[in-house]
Amino acid sequence: MTVTGDRTPAHSTFESPGPAAGGPEGNERLTAATGAVLLVLFAVEGVTILFLGQLLTLHFFIGLLLTGPVCLKIGSTGYRFYRYYTGSPAYRRKGPPAPLLRVLGPLVVVTSVAVLGTGVTLALLGRDTGPVPVLLLHKAAFVCWIAVTTVHVLAYLWRLPRLIGADLRRRPARHGTPAPQRAGRWSLLALALGAGLAVALAGVHLVSGWNG
Repeated sequence: MTVTGDRTPAHSTFESPGPAAGGPEGNERLTAATGAVLLVLFAVEGVTILFLGQLLTLHFFIGLLLTGPVCLKIGSTGYRFYRYYTGSPAYRRKGPPAPLLRVLGPLVVVTSVAVLGTGVTLALLGRDTGPVPVLLLHKAAFVCWIAVTTVHVLAYLWRLPRLIGADLRRRPARHGTPAPQRAGRWSLLALALGAGLAVALAGVHLVSGWNG
């Protein structure tokens, strides 16, 4: 005998959201897109270091521009950390990063903040930083940053094309609409870049204190 009606299958109530939804997957995609932007910007910044005499203004500009995306990256990874350790079921199912990466994550954050913080301080104070060797601290922070970030990038680089590609593709569903919350993720990234650009445009003139 077949029973008919409007009952919804029990398993559908607990069905996890698809990969296009928000939650841990959306957070991972936002982190990946932000990481890709940072990878490009830090690569350009690295080139300016090799030719600092000729590219000092660009070095200042990119350094200030980085503040926006770096803050977004810290925010997205910090949010995942918070949701996981406060017991969010979806984030618990996603699981934590590998043990080594869990150790490196805070070090990447600390060294990134140290590099940008000392860089902004140098921009504001110019060559005369008083008794505090800010330039030396900036260089030391950069050496530490490059060491921990190299391992971090090598661990995650292979995942970037899949995560970013999934977010760039449109769903083959009705009306060809973008994936849920996709617009929000890219808006956050655009906002972070816009904020960094505003800081860079407002502060790039400070390079004059180093051109004398």
